[in-house]
Amino acid sequence: MASRQRTVTFDGAPAPGMINFGVGQPSADLLPVDLMRAASADFLASAEPIELNYGERQGDVRFRAALAEFLTLNYAHPVGPDELFVSAGNSQALDFLCGQLARQGDTVFIEEPTYFLAHQIFADHGLKMVGIPVDDDGLRIDLLIEQLKKHRPVMIYTIPSFHNPGGQTLSHERRKLLAELSLEHDFLVVADEVYQLLHYFKEPPPALGTMTGSGNILSLGSFSKIMAPGLRLGWIQTSSELMERLLGTGVVNSGGCFNHFTSHVVRHAIELGLQQELLAKLRATYRRRVETMDAALHEHLAGLATWKRPDGGYFFWLELEKGADASALRKLAADYRTGFQAGEVFSCRHGLNNCLRLSFAHYGEEDIREGIARLGALLRENPVVS
Repeated sequence: MASRQRTVTFDGAPAPGMINFGVGQPSADLLPVDLMRAASADFLASAEPIELNYGERQGDVRFRAALAEFLTLNYAHPVGPDELFVSAGNSQALDFLCGQLARQGDTVFIEEPTYFLAHQIFADHGLKMVGIPVDDDGLRIDLLIEQLKKHRPVMIYTIPSFHNPGGQTLSHERRKLLAELSLEHDFLVVADEVYQLLHYFKEPPPALGTMTGSGNILSLGSFSKIMAPGLRLGWIQTSSELMERLLGTGVVNSGGCFNHFTSHVVRHAIELGLQQELLAKLRATYRRRVETMDAALHEHLAGLATWKRPDGGYFFWLELEKGADASALRKLAADYRTGFQAGEVFSCRHGLNNCLRLSFAHYGEEDIREGIARLGALLRENPVVS
């Protein structure tokens, strides 16, 4: 039975009984209301009026210190407060970087496939997108080198750990090569590392944020996936040279920190140890959901699709037979009270339509089993081929 907890997605409340694996959001039972109550009370008990004023441009130094300590622990690599710039989440951070570090008509390299709404952000800024294919080890560096012979990108946008939508992780060797190429060809690496801490079976290589000494890397992190998306709070980790460029922008000089008040509440959550406790809970819960979805896929979709179990993140990436039309199947999915994202939306080349993305984050194990059974029925009864 689909969860009775009240839930709302970007598209509003789902239809009763719907199990839509297209929703890339945490389930309601994982949104930490009690944590926020405790952290807010702890903050407000000692809050001063200045904390309701404009915040420091780079973000409150106490919050950055707490965040740096949290990242140092979880990255197993030293992170300093001066490396961190407070954002309003990764979507805002990406939009901000496009507006400040690129100009209309510039070329940006992206992974093929990649997070589909990043396409829209780049298009909003008039940037030309060139897709670089990925494989099981992440971004194809050999194909990146070939494209660098044809284009001069201002930046490359990559999701190095537990990719959205593919689930794969960029190997350590390729991370080093990417950093070296960024210096050799003078382009920025914008690393969306929102899933870096959400590992369930195998830890990823060190975050690209730990390589900011190379000078051209901007690592985007967020509390959306490790605490709550409604906070709209995140960070950019980068070099001192790039930090100066961010701090010199008009929007920062005018408004100061992008989310000053919320950063105080989250600081208290970190200092009280609540964020670390929640992270452990999320890892354990999502591991069970991954195992449940993988088992259900083997039961109901064996022979209909191929996939690899992800080691972290939010998503399974399924490949149907060549010529299958996942977009057409998606239109039929509502009749089976299920849903998914068709692969075409993740492609800047309008390809990958024989693929689909499933999120295991938004539903509990019972709903996952039922939803995958419905998906299996959809595929068996509707062999949609172009």
